[in-house]
Amino acid sequence: EVQLVESGGGMVQPGESLRLSCVASGFTFSEYDMSWIRQADGKGPEWVSSINSGGTSTNYTDAVKGRFTISRDNAKNTAYLQMNSLEPEDSAVYYCNVDDSWGQGTQVTVSS
Repeated sequence: EVQLVESGGGMVQPGESLRLSCVASGFTFSEYDMSWIRQADGKGPEWVSSINSGGTSTNYTDAVKGRFTISRDNAKNTAYLQMNSLEPEDSAVYYCNVDDSWGQGTQVTVSS
């Protein structure tokens, strides 16, 4: 059974940083691309970023380019999302995703 457990969310002020983690189990982590998806209150899911299985290729939605960095540690079965220069518009529940599986999400709130 695929399990994805996110952590690292919280409440921060604009301009601050957070690092999200996603610990995966139940599948061969090093063989799968991983993604982060977010959903703000009252809105649909929004793809944020993806990383290929080897960690050599990354992609980002335009809204976070230059501010967010996705990475992974295949030895630890963990994916990360480093979020810098956070803006109120980044407030959402952030989910880790592989194929059709999602984690439970971690809340990120950016407010002054």
